[in-house]
Amino acid sequence: MSIPSRLSSYLDERGARYEIHTHQPSHSSAETARTAQVLPHQLAKSVILEDDTGYVMAVIPADKTVMLGHLSLLLGRKELRLSDESRIASMFLDCDLGAVPPVGMAWGMETVVDDELEASDVVYMEGGDHERLLRMSHDQFHDLMSVAQHGHFCKAPLH
Repeated sequence: MSIPSRLSSYLDERGARYEIHTHQPSHSSAETARTAQVLPHQLAKSVILEDDTGYVMAVIPADKTVMLGHLSLLLGRKELRLSDESRIASMFLDCDLGAVPPVGMAWGMETVVDDELEASDVVYMEGGDHERLLRMSHDQFHDLMSVAQHGHFCKAPLH
């Protein structure tokens, strides 16, 4: 599977430059970082949330979790919760489940990016399947995400 045409078209329209890196199949962000030999804080992952208003994609480092209360306040939304997998699959038919690229704008989805990703000199992201990552420079990622809202709403998970 190549990267979804919706994503490649969106990236092309914005003049985004990226490299495609292949890796062994993986089934979680942590496993992707390990198999691709990428630092987890450099791997942007998407978390799909919803409330009665609609959907929002939160983009955070792979080694973090979303603080729902902080994000809800940032966005002025009340009942944000994780979307279920069947709804996510129906919205991203051209992506493997669990490999949704963190570029919700390409699918017309409100997107919010955690500021921690801006600290990396390079950012990797899922390419729509479990075997490809897109690699972008900090500047390319920053330019791509300039249309998204930004804030701090992630934390290290409790172990």
